[in-house]
Amino acid sequence: MTSDHELTMKKLIAPLAVATILALTGCSAAEQAGPAVDSTDSAVAQSAPAPIPTPEAAPDLTGNWKQNNTKSSDGWTAATITGDTITVNFVTDNGDTTSLFWVGTFTPPNDAKSPYTWTSTRDKAATDSALLGSTDDTKDFVLDQGEISFPVSISGTTATVRMSKV
Repeated sequence: MTSDHELTMKKLIAPLAVATILALTGCSAAEQAGPAVDSTDSAVAQSAPAPIPTPEAAPDLTGNWKQNNTKSSDGWTAATITGDTITVNFVTDNGDTTSLFWVGTFTPPNDAKSPYTWTSTRDKAATDSALLGSTDDTKDFVLDQGEISFPVSISGTTATVRMSKV
């Protein structure tokens, strides 16, 4: 026969054992019945994916560029960019005379990051016979806020040319 004390212990242990098993397996009575979903639940609203920002397109450098910081009323530097080639000329006599300064390859930007700096490799065959052609093997160019800049050195004097697309 079982004593009253043993019956009381069994009544207390049985629910405690069930609660322990449920706690160890990660289940609860509410979960077993299925979770209640409330469309106004803030957790559901916060789990919505954030919109993906559209990246800015890479600038198109193709076309003609003209010096915007010239100190001469009838002379400037001009550039033409096609594909992966940049050609730079000195222009004088209000455009009647052009002298080749640079022809080189470059890698166009693939994103809108600014400033974009590239190193152009000189086309020696195109510039070796040019009287004012650069003899540098490479030249660094910078695109920043729609303006291309690069150094020009002649007879020991260096100036920075700044160009805008025309």
